[in-house]
Amino acid sequence: MNNKAPESTTHENVLFPCGGGFANTGLAVYQACFEVVRETGLRKVSMGCIGSLPLKNESVLKKSRAARRIITVDGCANQCSRKLAEAAGLPVTKSLELVRDCGARKVPLSQDLGGEPKVVDEYILRSDVEAMKKLLRAAIEEK
Repeated sequence: MNNKAPESTTHENVLFPCGGGFANTGLAVYQACFEVVRETGLRKVSMGCIGSLPLKNESVLKKSRAARRIITVDGCANQCSRKLAEAAGLPVTKSLELVRDCGARKVPLSQDLGGEPKVVDEYILRSDVEAMKKLLRAAIEEK
């Protein structure tokens, strides 16, 4: 039995979240994307492998190009996800940024390393995750 999907099969929307872990914003973006995928379903949306873009992984690029929308999701003004997707030649449909679009405040996770660091979840604001989820849902439903 062949379980391999046809080459033309892909998700309707592909998210490329930053997911950087040096600050709360990257982690909040990644969490928001994961929750939207879980709640919406894989036919509608999935997360692409941002690390494969500079490697020009043809499988990832082909699946991404076949999607209706490519949405980059960055935590901060560095916009690493958008820049990597564009450098890989992907047609970015929408670019979202947690700080710019949701008013989040970027906090480096290293700020408390000299003392008593909190548990990582304490740096991620649920309000930031929910605000980004709202933007993500709107982006994947755009006509």
